[in-house]
Amino acid sequence: MEDLLPASARVYVAGHRGLVGSAMVRRLTADGHEVLARTRSELDLRDSAATAAFLRESRPDAVVLAAAKVGGIMANSTCPVQFIEDNLRIQLSVISAAHTAEVPRLLFLGSSCIYPRLAPQPIREDALLTGPLEPTNEPYALAKIAGIVQVRSYRRQYGASYICAMPCNLYGPGDNFDPESSHVLPALIRRFHEAERDGLDEVVLWGSGTPRREFLHVDDLADACVTLLRRYDDDTPVNVGCGDDLTIRELAHLVAEVVGYRGRITFDTTKPDGTPRKVLDISRMRELGWAPRITLRDGIAATYAAWSSTQRPRPVVGV
Repeated sequence: MEDLLPASARVYVAGHRGLVGSAMVRRLTADGHEVLARTRSELDLRDSAATAAFLRESRPDAVVLAAAKVGGIMANSTCPVQFIEDNLRIQLSVISAAHTAEVPRLLFLGSSCIYPRLAPQPIREDALLTGPLEPTNEPYALAKIAGIVQVRSYRRQYGASYICAMPCNLYGPGDNFDPESSHVLPALIRRFHEAERDGLDEVVLWGSGTPRREFLHVDDLADACVTLLRRYDDDTPVNVGCGDDLTIRELAHLVAEVVGYRGRITFDTTKPDGTPRKVLDISRMRELGWAPRITLRDGIAATYAAWSSTQRPRPVVGV
């Protein structure tokens, strides 16, 4: 089969400082590709004219659209306008500019939250737009769905070799550990790290602990994305996950064990749970010969080690 991403390809990674973008830079660089990148201060991707000018001048062979405004339940609940408007602007700007600059390949990174809240499990790609979305992240999900439709439209109208990947919950080096805007796994790492540091007897977590989630290390996602760029060319989005899930309660105990926290873990059931279950059918990726390699325990341990090494110890107050 023809390699759709030759070894000589120059790749622009939009969002290269984020969790996914930084993993893509690591992987593409390791494979010998020249990687193009711009910081937000150098190029605001919401500015369509500036984005178009950059792609016309740099002429990459492929674009990886990993730039997005992302966050957990709290961030989605408090800033819904930014989650829909910023993501729509970024997507419209980058995808349109790639077409204008005649970029041969583009990979758009979506999210598993595009699927209906009560979709049959494991979720197949054809579940898209078959039911209501999860209300807690609807603005973000709708923006990502719009991106899928935009990619599909460029394929159908212009024959563009643009594709979409829909990853499950991601984690790894470069994740966001901010207590106000992080996703569940980095939030748990930080909570248990600080609880152990401060000698707390109890950690109270949001929700019931019963929702089930699937987690993929971001380096496994980067490997999957390269596989797609090289081998896949179709208008159907492709799920990327590990195919296994666990409850948030189980995840919390696993993270606590890795961190070394031995206190009580309780759940505040007055807080929202989100979607009851979300695990992806990854048959399409397996057919392409891809499978994840990093176990959840090993991935959490490596992520915690990397993040904790950046944390300054709290100063000891003298008597």
